[in-house]
Amino acid sequence: MKILHVETGRHLYGGPQQVIYLIKALLARGISNILVCLPGSGIDNTAREAGLAVRNIKCISDYDLSFAFRLHQLILNEKPDIIHCHSRRGGDFLGGLAATRASIPAVIARRVDNTESPKIAKLRYKPFCKIIAISNTIANVLRSSGIAEERLTVIRSAIDTDQFVAPSDRKAFRAEFNLSNTDIVLATIAQLIPRKGHRYMLEAVAQLKISYPHLKVIIFGQGPLEKKLRQRTTKLGLEGTVQFSGYRQDLDNYLTCLDILIHPALTEGLGVAALKASAAGIPVVGFAAGGLSEVVADGETGLLVPPKDVEALRVAIAKLIKNPTLRRELGDAGRLRMQHNFSIKMMVDNHIQLYESILNVKP
Repeated sequence: MKILHVETGRHLYGGPQQVIYLIKALLARGISNILVCLPGSGIDNTAREAGLAVRNIKCISDYDLSFAFRLHQLILNEKPDIIHCHSRRGGDFLGGLAATRASIPAVIARRVDNTESPKIAKLRYKPFCKIIAISNTIANVLRSSGIAEERLTVIRSAIDTDQFVAPSDRKAFRAEFNLSNTDIVLATIAQLIPRKGHRYMLEAVAQLKISYPHLKVIIFGQGPLEKKLRQRTTKLGLEGTVQFSGYRQDLDNYLTCLDILIHPALTEGLGVAALKASAAGIPVVGFAAGGLSEVVADGETGLLVPPKDVEALRVAIAKLIKNPTLRRELGDAGRLRMQHNFSIKMMVDNHIQLYESILNVKP
């Protein structure tokens, strides 16, 4: 079996990381893979370092027909059994168009939970025999857009739990981010965009710092809201409490050094940052929105509160700040949940089963 994967994201965010997990695991099962991605992108560099087969094609936008043409030529040359499109930007409609022209069956992964009109959904997903939703939340969104049940399958994102077994260098972490040994360290890991809800976290922290002067918050991520969030941080008097650390490719090395992950997203496909934090044994506090409710078991591996409820968010964070034993218990339970329900083996088994079901369909 030979799978051609299309991922056109520029940065190595959660989605592209899942593609790397998938390809590596498929290779270990004896399945051939080719990754099509943008030259110099985050996934391009990571895949090449891992020795994966990579082909670069530029994609300027969703309407870059030259991308579809070049992808079609590559498909004809490589002759894969299945095309697996992983991203929205050019990788969905254009990837499907190239696959259709080459008469190769194609599937697409849907990782976001925003709604779209039935007309747009019909056009976007017409070329694909299966649409993979990474959560039940996303599957429900697709159903509401008119996607037939028989074309849907849910395969949740996975996490390499072994990656977080070894303890991190806490001394190096605290030196890197200028933290004292008595500081309680919270973090958010997300793009700086409206739907990630950073403003609500800042409002809650502004209230918390009065009672907990040793509270520190690190915001990991980049995006168009950075200037406004920095301004809001200053207005709330949080300059000494909150620091912006940008996008860090080495972030996984530090996850076990955190005390709590705050994930205040208002919409969320699943939440790779929450998956990783749980795998690292870190409790998650966030809004009960989108797929995050499928990652965090409220009261067992973390705490979930109603979206946009700053007071409820404050109370939940304070509960964990005051109770290190509870933090440890929730973190331990989260690690076990990731090992049992979000393993790479389970994710890859489901993909192989899907691929085989497509190829075994009689014409």
